[in-house]
Amino acid sequence: MLGARGRLGVTGRPGVAGSIGKAGRFIALGLALGLAGCASEVAPPKSSANDAPVGAGINVPAGSNEDFIVNVGRRVYFTENSAALDDTAKTTLDNQANWLSTYASYRIKIEGFADEKGSTQFNTQLGAKRADAVMAYLVSKGIPAARLKAKSFGNDPKRKVKACDDISCWSQNRRAVTVLVTDVET
Repeated sequence: MLGARGRLGVTGRPGVAGSIGKAGRFIALGLALGLAGCASEVAPPKSSANDAPVGAGINVPAGSNEDFIVNVGRRVYFTENSAALDDTAKTTLDNQANWLSTYASYRIKIEGFADEKGSTQFNTQLGAKRADAVMAYLVSKGIPAARLKAKSFGNDPKRKVKACDDISCWSQNRRAVTVLVTDVET
């Protein structure tokens, strides 16, 4: 529908031009351009090292526990009732093996976990299988077995990532965590 001067009115009704005139449009255009000019000041500063935003693993001491957690990743996840490593888990474990080869002074505890479903005994055994699967993979990548210890926590309520009766919680609890330690606990 066209307005009085052959233009579509802001209201969509013929003959009604709406409340925005030329001055209003110029003001809106000026504000939009002004805000666009500020956009570069709002973006997080970039590092010249690798163009990662500041705080994304930069200035983390190399070889530290924080370096391992932030830049390598210490958790791998499993499907329900399984200790099989998927491609994502293998990629994380490959990164772990490379890092652990570089920083050979660390000993490692691999903690296996299960979700809430199943008996305590079943979940303890499943957590052990998951920890053992991670340990075997790291050994296959050249990490000496003497540096590794596997331990199951099953579905210990104190060690859950998240507790609820939903798949989103269960999937977070089906995991193995690689922990750097100075003295492997029993």
